[in-house]
Amino acid sequence: MSANPERILKLILQITGGIMVMAIVAVFLPLDQMANIHQWLNLEKTEFPKTGIVDYLARSLSAFYVLMGMLYIVLARDIRVYAPVIAFVAWANIFFGLVTIWIDVRIKFPLWWTLGEGPFIVLFGVLILWLQRKVEKTPVVMEDDIG
Repeated sequence: MSANPERILKLILQITGGIMVMAIVAVFLPLDQMANIHQWLNLEKTEFPKTGIVDYLARSLSAFYVLMGMLYIVLARDIRVYAPVIAFVAWANIFFGLVTIWIDVRIKFPLWWTLGEGPFIVLFGVLILWLQRKVEKTPVVMEDDIG
């Protein structure tokens, strides 16, 4: 039995969406906890800046991840109907991943962070595009056609 690209794509969007929705915790995380996580990850040799703009950016980016996660879950409901939006989201991920690599290199984040973030986002976008194209080539099986 061969793998069904439609089921795989739905599952990937649902799992990724579910993980992204968990960023809701960071929206409400106390700033001191953010500072502790920053220290634990050893992302920079400086102390976490407890300023309004850093607080705003951390929370709004987390909220954006929640929003995108919910979008992925909605898109997974009907891969064929939402195919153009899924393709757009995949290309957006590729672009965002490349920009993220550039940002991480520019601000001199640790190599483990840079390699684990941007390239993963790019590969995720490529995987979604690849699966979406396989789905487009797969004939639709109607429930009436079964049995």
